[in-house]
Amino acid sequence: MIDTFIENVGALPQWAYALGIAVLTVAAHAGLEALHCTIKRVFNGRLRLVSAVAIAVHPPLVWLAWVYGVAFSLYFLVPSRLGWHGPLLITANLIAALLLLWLIVRVTRRMVAVMDRWAEDRTTAFERFLLPLLTRTTAALAPVLLLFALLPLFIASERIDAVLHNLASLLLIASVAGVMIQGVNMTERLLSERYRMDVENNLVARRVHTQITVLRKLINFLIILLALASMLMIFDKVRQLGTSILASAGILGVVLGFAAQKVFGNLIAGIQIALTQPIRLDDAVVVEGEWGWVEELTLTYVVIRLWDWRRLVLPINYFIDHPFQNWTRTSNDLIGSVILYADYYLPLDELQAEAERLAQLSPRWSGKVCKVQLLEMTERNMQLRVLISARGGADTFDLRCELREGLIRYIAAHYPDALPKVRLETGQRATASSPTLHDTIDDGSPATDH
Repeated sequence: MIDTFIENVGALPQWAYALGIAVLTVAAHAGLEALHCTIKRVFNGRLRLVSAVAIAVHPPLVWLAWVYGVAFSLYFLVPSRLGWHGPLLITANLIAALLLLWLIVRVTRRMVAVMDRWAEDRTTAFERFLLPLLTRTTAALAPVLLLFALLPLFIASERIDAVLHNLASLLLIASVAGVMIQGVNMTERLLSERYRMDVENNLVARRVHTQITVLRKLINFLIILLALASMLMIFDKVRQLGTSILASAGILGVVLGFAAQKVFGNLIAGIQIALTQPIRLDDAVVVEGEWGWVEELTLTYVVIRLWDWRRLVLPINYFIDHPFQNWTRTSNDLIGSVILYADYYLPLDELQAEAERLAQLSPRWSGKVCKVQLLEMTERNMQLRVLISARGGADTFDLRCELREGLIRYIAAHYPDALPKVRLETGQRATASSPTLHDTIDDGSPATDH
């Protein structure tokens, strides 16, 4: 093709063609720089996608112009008798193919970044989730599909062709698996925003979050497992090994069953908990004598955030094999109790009114239960129990502390004599000098109680 072009243009010195191509290369570089600056100036702040694409394609195009410029210049400068013309053009085509892959990767990455920022300000699910997912799908598959299209340029021998074909197949499987994982994660984000955990009554949200968290991890695990199996099956030796394994599947299944029974037991327990939900995310539970919240729920273990911020990590099958307390299984509301000891002089009606006043002032009170009960009477004082309902596990403890502190202050301020007392009898009898009740009455003076 180049020889035909020379014949049509006319016979010129070889260095003249090389110089002309070098000048065209410099002119192309200058034109790309001017176009790049113009696009940045015109579209800056208005069409971010166009500006991002222009910035992404600029370096690969400049390199592409210089690769072909240098290749064609050397084509005319190197004597044809050396036999370098063919390898020189093949090398230029290979470098150009790699530059095209680089260009596609840069463009798709910039598009993903722009779409992610754009989707943050959107309101509909299509704009917030589906369009970014489609962009990521394009970013993952476009370079691989371009590589398949450019494979004929790399064919030098059957062995190289097989290696490149296997490499492209591995990249395609990895890209498809990545797209599927992105789709699963995007679905989890969509459901997480629809069922919010930061609302007052989040029982349904916690149920949904528990299911989607465990199922997301399970589905992603299966996708990765199938992707790895598909990658290994590309190679003939591994495929033959798989056939041999299938032939002895009975013995291998028994061996693997004994070796991995705990692993599979945890996986099955994780699936069972995701479906039956004896615990959910953010549940208030008591396990191993410790109280806390379910912070993380995986296929193999559960993380409990204790009240003092320690983390208790338990295997997932613990919640299948052992009893535990779940304070928020069916509702967030809990009833807490406050125990008080007071003298018999304390009026219970006024204490009830003060307890209701304190409960109404607290945002942690659910508004359902607030009652003072006389629990027990002893020879020294009476034992009172104040029942109070709160909105959740942590709020119950805090509300009990608030109510206990408020009632003690009220009793100390208004009925200090009603605080718990210890009565002592000295056993001292009346002496001769001490007036008796009869003498006090006879004298007309008031009786005195000793």
